[in-house]
Amino acid sequence: MTTIPAPQLPSLDADSAARLRALMASGRRKLLGLVGAPGAGKSTLAAALLRSVGAGRAQVVPMDGFHLANVELQRLGRAARKGAPDTFDSAGYVALLQRLREQRPDGDIVYAPEFRREIEEPIASAIAVLPSTQLVITEGNYLLHDAGPWAAAAAMLDEVWYVDIDDAVREERLVRRHQQFGRSAEEARAWVASTDAPNARLIAATRMRAHHVLPWS
Repeated sequence: MTTIPAPQLPSLDADSAARLRALMASGRRKLLGLVGAPGAGKSTLAAALLRSVGAGRAQVVPMDGFHLANVELQRLGRAARKGAPDTFDSAGYVALLQRLREQRPDGDIVYAPEFRREIEEPIASAIAVLPSTQLVITEGNYLLHDAGPWAAAAAMLDEVWYVDIDDAVREERLVRRHQQFGRSAEEARAWVASTDAPNARLIAATRMRAHHVLPWS
């Protein structure tokens, strides 16, 4: 039997590192969810885990690929709330998670969408998940949300980790991100207060349903 080397992990606490090694010990397909408020560092952590485990064994599939297109948000009158739970194709996201759970080692590639911040739009079929991929890392805000189709997401995941970070650090990071993609400092802070903050409170209420809370800086 071939021994699978343990992944070299990023700066995780001992409990988190042990949980990831245990999750991957069987060598079979596993889905790991990273959930947390906007600006918590989910995508950074997912990328670090991908580098550590290795692109040949892992793939990141962000929830953000299921943002509704801007034209649809405008039609629905939800453009000013982009990022709220009802501004995503939640049923499509759950369907993709199910496909990833059921993907056979001898099956076809499963393609997933990707969100491009530079154009603020999702791009279909931008991420290829190979049948041989052992660990699928999916990250996003609403993996533990219990309303509508979102309620079925958690059952598709083998583990969900809540990424925890100081709120002041997280909100300042969000302001910088919004400025980076075109908003003024005033507009960025207004968006954080009016849109990101309510979403963050909604996400924080799901923390108790996570398998593990990961302190992340």
